[in-house]
Amino acid sequence: MNDEANHLMTGSGSEPAYISRDEALQHAMAGDIAPLRELGSNLASRYAAAARAARIHGDDLSYLRRLLATTPGRDSVALLLKLLGDQEAAGGSMALELRLMATILAQHQSAADLDRTIFADAPEDHWLSELRRCLFHELLLRGVDPDAFPALRPGSGTHPLAWLPDRRRALETEPDFTRHSVNGSSSGVKSGLPERGRLDPPTPRPTGASPLRNSVTVDEHDLIVTAAEDNWGYAEAWVFRADRPITPAQVPALLPTLPMECVSDLGAAHRFEIAARPVGDIWSLLFATASMGGLYNSGQYGAWGRLQAWRSLAGLCGLPFHASADEVERLAEQYTWFHFRADSAFFHQDGDDYGIAALSPDGLRLAVLAATDTD
Repeated sequence: MNDEANHLMTGSGSEPAYISRDEALQHAMAGDIAPLRELGSNLASRYAAAARAARIHGDDLSYLRRLLATTPGRDSVALLLKLLGDQEAAGGSMALELRLMATILAQHQSAADLDRTIFADAPEDHWLSELRRCLFHELLLRGVDPDAFPALRPGSGTHPLAWLPDRRRALETEPDFTRHSVNGSSSGVKSGLPERGRLDPPTPRPTGASPLRNSVTVDEHDLIVTAAEDNWGYAEAWVFRADRPITPAQVPALLPTLPMECVSDLGAAHRFEIAARPVGDIWSLLFATASMGGLYNSGQYGAWGRLQAWRSLAGLCGLPFHASADEVERLAEQYTWFHFRADSAFFHQDGDDYGIAALSPDGLRLAVLAATDTD
């Protein structure tokens, strides 16, 4: 133990005094508790003051980082990177901060200014490499041509984001991003059903239960809920396998009868809304859930939100974790997709909760994701 760690600060003046831990031990062994009482009181006061100061300094640094990130220009970006480097050197947590900085930079800085920032010398495990990876996908989703800015293109490697396509795919339509300013952020997942493609079954609906049973595996469940897990309040997944093909026309009436928590208390006349939607709309909903988060979480932002949306899409299509993006896209285009909401206890009426159903091309597999932004 070093000499500094072997001493305890005492005294309440601007110039603190110190006693050794051995001296404190001797007081305790002698039953002389009074000095320890004063020592404890002083230490607790100083600890509280230091914690308050740390929070204030942290808030000030956070404001300064956002100010620099939202101020266009290469000089602002360069200074921001220096501050992030200082934070990393001081042992601060960087992971979510880098994802946030990437999405703010992508919103407020030109790709040309970001491209001229030096990333090339950063090793794969350096925080600059993580920032570059996040920036690449943030800009890609915003329509930036990656070939025009080669300095921003990350290497392949084994990083989780390296799984993602290096081009924006056709199904990645209309990604909705959190909006950031120097004073904060605003977002909202648009989970309401469109009028287009509505297939609401007539009421009263039959109250009989479907003979189909949930057969989701642990791996399937975990993959399907990826976009919502830890980003929203709660999510569940179900997979039903049929002996005879289910037709898309049967799905709207079938869903309320399935043994799922999200419709378990749904009465024959309770609201059940459903719409057929293209896969691009489903991807956008999953992306918004993962990237924006909800009431309890700020989400994963653009790059990691993109990865989680693809993972959930893969799970809904019945593909394993190691499937490629090409495989996911190819099969997702063949599935029939539905978006539904209902007046059940699972679906709270705050405008954010939703259900997704995915019917396989052969009609023998029906997967469901239900997500609520409450717990």
